[in-house]
Amino acid sequence: MRLVFIATGDIAIPAFRHLLEHGPRPLALVTQPDKPVGRHQTPHPPAIKTAALAAGIPVLQPEKTSDAIELLAALKPEWLVVMAYGQILRHDILTLASKAIINLHASLLPKYRGASCIQAAIDAGDAETGVTSLHVVRELDAGDVILSKSIRIAADETGGSLHDRLAHLAVETLAETLAQLADGSAERHPQDAAHSSYVPKLERHSGQLDWSQPAAALERRIRAYDPWPGTFTQAIEGGKTQRLKIYPPTEVSGILLDPGQISIEGGDLIIGCGTGSLKLITVQPDGGKRMSAAAYLRGRRPTAFL
Repeated sequence: MRLVFIATGDIAIPAFRHLLEHGPRPLALVTQPDKPVGRHQTPHPPAIKTAALAAGIPVLQPEKTSDAIELLAALKPEWLVVMAYGQILRHDILTLASKAIINLHASLLPKYRGASCIQAAIDAGDAETGVTSLHVVRELDAGDVILSKSIRIAADETGGSLHDRLAHLAVETLAETLAQLADGSAERHPQDAAHSSYVPKLERHSGQLDWSQPAAALERRIRAYDPWPGTFTQAIEGGKTQRLKIYPPTEVSGILLDPGQISIEGGDLIIGCGTGSLKLITVQPDGGKRMSAAAYLRGRRPTAFL
């Protein structure tokens, strides 16, 4: 089975390592270019690139996948496997594999097409999510489904913990998908577009909390957006507005407060929401260290959250 793996995100690493150990061994890895990070903008490679080079797998990092079309065609791939690559594949790539191009997507399609599918499942309060293997078409995450595997979402699940669990579920999903494709037993299930939903890429500003929302919804969002993009509020301190990061866990409270109003009785930091209120446990002031809400209150006196 001549296979090329196309991925960038860390969620794809367990599936990639599985192929290295159990086959079919990838002919090459296609991943995004190194990105500059830090104050000095030092180029930083995707972790999956490091894993590939350590295993002796050739790595291609085109700015656009079409830039590598000749190199990929020379490999004569039968299968292309895509997971968390971060770019839309052009038509010339979609027709490159002699047998099929498949995608591993971290949701139970057709629900949550798009980039922030892991966070969306927690944010919505879903009981379960999973990994879906599907045929790749030009429309984003809209191809025929091969199979899906599901897991329960824990009551204290964060975006980070669910990411890691789905990364391991992807191993099982990929292995079963490839086995079915190889023996001809794989089925194709068209998606019902009427039941599809799209979730865009999250940006850093996406994590600002809206205290007019119900406390239960905010509790889920704080978990869903940890560690990326994180959640924050604007705290009014001494007449000035300061950014305050908020970390899970938090606790829903029945204390009645107006949205954004603060109660600090007994050393607890409780914020009024649209319905109910929310007790904060761990925070980080702008320019400061991560600390308990009690430690934050000992050094500062917020009067409201915006």
